[in-house]
Amino acid sequence: MKTKVSFAVIAFFGLMFGLPGSVAGIAQAPVPYRLTLQDAIQKALQANLGALVAETRVAEAVGTRERRFAAAWLPRVTAQTYANVQNRDLRAFGISIPGMPEVVGPFSNYDVRLYAQQNLIDLASSHGLKASERALDAEKLSDRDTRDMIVRAIASLYLDAQTATARVEAAESRVADSEALFKLASDRHQAGTATGVDVLRAQVQLANDRQSLLVAQNQYRQSLLVLARNLGLNPDTPFELADELRFTAIGESQPETLIARALLARADYLSLAAQRQSLVEQQRASHARNYPKLTVNGNFGGIGRSVGGMQGTGAIQGQIDFTIFDRDRDGEAKELESRVRRIDDQIDDLRRGIDQEIREALLNLQSAAEQVGVAKEGQDLAHRELDLTRDRFQQGTANNVEVVTAQDELARAEENYILAVSTHVDAKFGLARALGDMENNAIEFGKKE
Repeated sequence: MKTKVSFAVIAFFGLMFGLPGSVAGIAQAPVPYRLTLQDAIQKALQANLGALVAETRVAEAVGTRERRFAAAWLPRVTAQTYANVQNRDLRAFGISIPGMPEVVGPFSNYDVRLYAQQNLIDLASSHGLKASERALDAEKLSDRDTRDMIVRAIASLYLDAQTATARVEAAESRVADSEALFKLASDRHQAGTATGVDVLRAQVQLANDRQSLLVAQNQYRQSLLVLARNLGLNPDTPFELADELRFTAIGESQPETLIARALLARADYLSLAAQRQSLVEQQRASHARNYPKLTVNGNFGGIGRSVGGMQGTGAIQGQIDFTIFDRDRDGEAKELESRVRRIDDQIDDLRRGIDQEIREALLNLQSAAEQVGVAKEGQDLAHRELDLTRDRFQQGTANNVEVVTAQDELARAEENYILAVSTHVDAKFGLARALGDMENNAIEFGKKE
């Protein structure tokens, strides 16, 4: 009773004062965080360097668009003030009056003035503004494409961890079977119905399965470390996967339908199209340099010999600028034309690439689904074989050579099934990436039954 009271007292003071090494501190073990695929995607997008860099490029494009808009349509207002003291040589200005000194002064004057300029017609700047808007659209789409690639990479890492988890579970199951078979061999040996070789053979198989379990557990821990690194988590953060590796089929679709869907959703393809539109607007801006530019200028302020004697003055004028000779436009036109041809080639190549990716993903899905079916059948047969050989050994009609062989066959069948399911899930992620909008498609394919 005294020991129980002392234990309770220590626990109480540990809770109240946070004593290091107290029983209360020892009792509070960290609870692993259950990480879903969706959580992993969101954490990766918040911490990945590629996503952060892409966001800064979008912000830079926003700033460029604002500058172009201000230059094209917003008035430019400046202020200027000065005060000076000067004298003048009248003869230098052609003034020579008898009796008047050649140099006059010193005298002072003061000027405070606002200057304003507003474009009324400037087609080149207008098309330049539209080009910057299309460039901003392209950067936003490039940012989305970067996010899609990050999601694809994280989905693969999450899948690797799921595969490692399935291997650990399969290895633990085999160890449990081997322990039961070793006990069976030992019991039959003690009963005189099995030989020492049977016991030794079962013991060797148990040691091999335990070794495989240790390897699987190590690979599982390593997969979690890699996943945590790419999610921006500390390596010692305790977490486990909430989504298990499983086979879920998806409905069949025609390649042509999926290709048309992808061309409307693929961020990299749409980004190239926006870049082309931006180049077209730049071409129009270059051609618009031939047209006149109309601006209005004005100023208003005070000028006088002293600050107190300043009088208000101002001016307003309209200005039309014509470009008569400018060879730079020819070179600029050639540059832009070559860029348009280049991006047209890139668009055509990417369109063929999207077609290929979708067809490959569909082939991989079909093949993987068939592999899962065959592997599942092989796994069921291997379990049945192990049950039959165990019964034969237990009944004394055979030694445990058949049992050990059946255990090895079951291990291969389980590995084949895990690989087949993993391949099928990866094929779904490949199709999600080929279709575009990877974040939503990856989660959607993961939930389909």
